[in-house]
Amino acid sequence: MNGEERRNRLLAILTASDRPVSGSALATQLNVSRQVIVQDIALLRANGTEIFSASRGYLILAKGKTASRILKVRHSDAQTEEELTLIVDLGGQVRDIFIYHKIYGVVRADLNIRSRKDIRNFIDGICSGKSSLLKNVTSGYHYHTILAEDEPSLDAIQEALAQKGLLAKLQDYEPVDFGRKADAAF
Repeated sequence: MNGEERRNRLLAILTASDRPVSGSALATQLNVSRQVIVQDIALLRANGTEIFSASRGYLILAKGKTASRILKVRHSDAQTEEELTLIVDLGGQVRDIFIYHKIYGVVRADLNIRSRKDIRNFIDGICSGKSSLLKNVTSGYHYHTILAEDEPSLDAIQEALAQKGLLAKLQDYEPVDFGRKADAAF
């Protein structure tokens, strides 16, 4: 199998999966090294394929999730699970987390949280490690790119976060606007 055939097969595997697929599992299925998978993912991304890296592997977002919005939030560590649960229970997916730091600029990490199980795995991972939540670098202020099936779903998520007191006010210096599409923000 040549490189193009392998990348097509790689895309087929990721498209068929609704969960992240590890680089090791992809390497085994395609009979190549994990480094070849990393290079293939980079080539596919360079050609415009949206492949996301999660803690448990790679995934391609479901095609039906077309609406996106960036929301700025602030909460305590103890409220992290409540925030994520509210979003997924209203039909949202938490694509990422990022902070806007006055010195470092934008620091972003993929989350790809779509279910309560994903939330549990994320919370367990944070609790079992020596790392703290990224939001703590900026006194709890952070952003999420939220994906949902449509704009009314995003409106419901934004309203629920506001009602719980989790939505934060944007400052003039911040490069994000709630009304803009997430992909156009940066």
